Amino acid sequence: MVFDASRSRDEDGLEAMVGPQANGPESIGQRLRRLRVERKLSQRELSSPGVSYAYISRIEAGARRPSVKALRQLARKLGVSVEYLETGSDLRDVDERELRLADAELELRLAEDPGDALGTVQGILADAIAAGDSTSALRARVALGLAEARAGNNPGAVERLEAAVESELLTPSQRPDVYATLGQCYAALGQPQRAVDLFETCLVRVAEEHPEDTTNQVRFSTYLSYALSDLGDLSRAEAVLEDVLAQAEQVTDPYTRVRLYWSLARLNEIRNQPAAALEYIRRAIALLEVTEDTLHLARAHLLCGTIMISQGKPQEAGAQFAAAERMFGPKPDPLDLANLRADQARRAGLLNQPEEAERLAREALSALGDDHPAEHGVALAILADALAQQEKPEADEAFERAVALIEEHGRQVEKADTFRAWARYLRKTGRESEALDVLDRAAQLSSSASVQGRR
Repeated sequence: MVFDASRSRDEDGLEAMVGPQANGPESIGQRLRRLRVERKLSQRELSSPGVSYAYISRIEAGARRPSVKALRQLARKLGVSVEYLETGSDLRDVDERELRLADAELELRLAEDPGDALGTVQGILADAIAAGDSTSALRARVALGLAEARAGNNPGAVERLEAAVESELLTPSQRPDVYATLGQCYAALGQPQRAVDLFETCLVRVAEEHPEDTTNQVRFSTYLSYALSDLGDLSRAEAVLEDVLAQAEQVTDPYTRVRLYWSLARLNEIRNQPAAALEYIRRAIALLEVTEDTLHLARAHLLCGTIMISQGKPQEAGAQFAAAERMFGPKPDPLDLANLRADQARRAGLLNQPEEAERLAREALSALGDDHPAEHGVALAILADALAQQEKPEADEAFERAVALIEEHGRQVEKADTFRAWARYLRKTGRESEALDVLDRAAQLSSSASVQGRR
């Protein structure tokens, strides 16, 4: 036995009495000693007020049966449940806690007011931590983080989900939705590089831990391509998708194929190649119609309408936007609503309906709140153009705010479009010199985008 200077002679003597575990069921004392030794704790280190090291020594020797209070304190310090310490099985309280958590998770998704469910999950989290139930505690943290993300509290979601993904119990293959949501929160906070880093790590882990998991390799490759596109690195985004296309034939899951087609549509739309983009989004729509997934089908119709506008077909895009709005239902996600209203506003502007464009753009901005700086800049640019069409003086400030956001967070195409709209407005108001300066900046951006597209 290794000598431990923190232990008394009586403590060592009592532990020596336990000896090797006998055949048959493990007693509480034997289990307590095994867990303590596995965690490299002395009896003195495991002790706490009301549970002395001598008391622990007698339990391990089989001379005392621990009280409920002692079981709770010991279990918490050992990081196990009270049930496991007492019986060797986690089933009893853990199963009850899991059932309560499952009910609360469902309520978080479906309830109009998730306040009660949030309180329930927070209570379960505190209970799980007190009981040393690390699995339920992790699941509760994930549920709270996902709820924060759905509510638009991206900083709060990031804090909870980052703590969750640091756990070895939560891998990208087990819960890809958690990693995807965390990456989306980074993007919403205007931090696409963090999303890129996260998804690159996910791809490496999936390849190392589950090399046969083609579905999640394709999934995280598409997420990475989104993040790289948001970062403006279109060449790498395209390379990632080209690599994953070779694996796509092995994938039978329709949602994974939808994600891939969606990524290709989005990338081609950013590259100003609307014909190719439309072909890919139509493939995604065809697959989604088979799955009857109305939410993702609504988003696909929205992207289809966006691509049609890029093709110079605003009239035809109207049917796509109407289908998307119908499928989103009466209470759409704020970001979905903002994207829909922004595209509807853009369409109204192209159809010479500036008052309607202004109204829709303001609705988009209201839905975005304080997050999603890239989308905020786009909506401001659409609003500025609508104000300019009406010759309203507020257009100047709107363009300046839009450019400030888009220059930092937007994509090349959005920057160029905004500069051109601003130049048209300046020219219309007789400020030719200012308009030429803005057009020079737009030309530089277009040249940069063309060079990047040929790489």
